[in-house]
Amino acid sequence: MGRVTATERRAVLLAGAGLALAAGCANRNAVAPPGHSSGSAPARPALSGNLPAQLTHGPRDRPRVALTFHGGGDPGTARAVLAEAEKHGAHVTVLAVGTWLDAHPDLARRIRDGGHDLGNHTLRHLDINAMSEAEARAEIAGCAERLERLTGSVGSWFRPSRSPTASPLVTRLAREAGYPHVLSYDVDSLDFTSPGAAAVARKVLAEIREGSVVSLHFGYDDTVAALPVVLEELDRRGLAAVTTTELFS
Repeated sequence: MGRVTATERRAVLLAGAGLALAAGCANRNAVAPPGHSSGSAPARPALSGNLPAQLTHGPRDRPRVALTFHGGGDPGTARAVLAEAEKHGAHVTVLAVGTWLDAHPDLARRIRDGGHDLGNHTLRHLDINAMSEAEARAEIAGCAERLERLTGSVGSWFRPSRSPTASPLVTRLAREAGYPHVLSYDVDSLDFTSPGAAAVARKVLAEIREGSVVSLHFGYDDTVAALPVVLEELDRRGLAAVTTTELFS
């Protein structure tokens, strides 16, 4: 039996997600990887006014979505996700765990140089809403310090660990640390349950719509395998995968 090609593997995933493989699936918006550019992060636009303290989705009247990734786990999957996104002309948002940045400091620059958003997902990824004020402050500040040391900025976004939303206390502490908005999501891929790539793609594509913020994770092979299917279908639907900063601008 001959070797299975990448296109054939993608067709199997698409079928599992209930989709058909379109002819000529190369993305019309593909861009060169960051090594072929100046390597500097693009200027970031100002956010729209009157945004709530906790954000679950962006405007529903524009063809944009945000794919957000919890920054942790195997760095190889992180690099694979970033490369696949850039191959399709997409930009993502990474909410990094501080201890993960300690272990893989080069990835902070890799994310920023690729034109992606980088934000704070606490220092140790513990249940921040259950912590005392001093403990929660240390979790937020610890990750912020690492981001600033590695990139010169604390990042635009904070996402609480072990919860999709932040308590009033954590929301206040995040604001005091330089994050005026807590970033939640309206589509949970459940990729961390390892349901298979087709199931990840199927769930995301069944729920995503204009303005959606999708929760995904580095560190899972299912996510890496599902991403080309998701990006190709978003392109077919005319939905651009942009950074969260762009989504809310």
